[in-house]
Amino acid sequence: MTVDYDALSRSIASLTEGETDVVALMATVACEVHHSDDRFDWTGFYRVTAPELLKIGPYQGGHGCLVIPFARGVCGAAARTGHAQRVDDVDAFPGHIACASSTRSELVLPVWDGAGTLLGVFDIDSDRPAAFTADDEENLQAILDTVFRGAQA
Repeated sequence: MTVDYDALSRSIASLTEGETDVVALMATVACEVHHSDDRFDWTGFYRVTAPELLKIGPYQGGHGCLVIPFARGVCGAAARTGHAQRVDDVDAFPGHIACASSTRSELVLPVWDGAGTLLGVFDIDSDRPAAFTADDEENLQAILDTVFRGAQA
């Protein structure tokens, strides 16, 4: 199954229209994205809750790590650098944090509000190696940028 990003974008826009609460937005995005493609085995957010610290936010799938410092893992790298991290083989990523032993690849995107403040990261894990494409990265980042530009923590 491949994601129909136009339909997904329209659905998320419709569901989140007028909403500014970050947690409500995160919960809705995680749910919609998670169910849009069977490659997505864990889909969710890690929120910036203190300097250099991420804590788990709304997600779909099995349990995730509760706390991730900016200094560790794929999520930490996305938060620290402000850039997307697309990892084809998590075992080859230095400092990868194995929240689920079944995860083979990962896509993590920074989430910014309209003022340019980092709210957290959006993390998608797949049990398949090299599951994510540049198309996934580009389309999901565009959805996040649109949804969270008016968000308020």
